[in-house]
Amino acid sequence: MSGDRRPMIELEIPGEPVGKRRPKVFPVKTRAGFIVRRGVTPEKTLSYETLIRELFAVKYPGFRPLEGPLALEVEAFLGIPKSASRKKREGMEAGIIIPEKRPDFDNLAKTAADALQGLAFRDDAQISDGVIRKRWGAVPGMRILISRVSE
Repeated sequence: MSGDRRPMIELEIPGEPVGKRRPKVFPVKTRAGFIVRRGVTPEKTLSYETLIRELFAVKYPGFRPLEGPLALEVEAFLGIPKSASRKKREGMEAGIIIPEKRPDFDNLAKTAADALQGLAFRDDAQISDGVIRKRWGAVPGMRILISRVSE
């Protein structure tokens, strides 16, 4: 985030970061006999969003959602593969080797924004600035920072 902007919310989520996945779409027959398509969010995405919400509720009990324009910063630390050589592992831990694998950076932000909508802020449309970083980490996890954008 830029310069003097201090985060109002800082949240650490342990475990391998999960990006937002597309819902699986199924045809469903309604009572009136019509076939409609319903989307079901994958369980892995739902579980990760639930974890984010629960950690937020524990760290910020009674928090009232922020109003106005906000900045969202997401730092995702992907677990280093066990198969990585010692030299490659050192490069990954030092930030010299950057991940080029899934989850996609935009899906990481979407997971964070969707999970915190209604808790940390009223609507994810309030997010006007964003930074997303993917790095390798000896300990996988995600860090979410939210701050106000000064007008």
